[in-house]
Amino acid sequence: MKLKHIAGLVLFVALAGCGKDATQVAAKEPDADTACSLDGMVLKDYPGPKAQIQYAEGAPDYFCDLMELFGTVLTPEQKRPVAGIFVQDIGKTAWEKPEGHWIDAKAALYVVGSKKAGSMGPTFGAFSSVADADAFVQKEGGKVLRFEQITPEMVNLHTGAPHDNKMH
Repeated sequence: MKLKHIAGLVLFVALAGCGKDATQVAAKEPDADTACSLDGMVLKDYPGPKAQIQYAEGAPDYFCDLMELFGTVLTPEQKRPVAGIFVQDIGKTAWEKPEGHWIDAKAALYVVGSKKAGSMGPTFGAFSSVADADAFVQKEGGKVLRFEQITPEMVNLHTGAPHDNKMH
């Protein structure tokens, strides 16, 4: 009889673990009017991969540019508990008008220093495969890095609308 109770407890713990995996946070596709959390620019109006941070509590933050994402996650001021960070896989969607294809930002590969521009000027490309990242580098220049290799010095937030004197 004891063995039956132990087996039941093991099954309960295993099922509880499965339920936890099933409720993990997922990326959400922005609406046509979803604005960047930092500058209010409408995401769908600009080229280049977008990003989002899903928090443990509260509304997500969306970013119209990967520079803005890294500017946020690499600053010590960011204290909200993060449930997930996602970027668009530019190997699977068009740079000019990216849609869908959200991947885990921490597992992605990034092309830094390419000729391609995003909504705020120079930005990173995000990829799920080495082959796609390498092909992008061959065409657009740059180098491939992992999430943890990107440093604050690589993030340039001094371009785009906030620093464009013609817009004031």
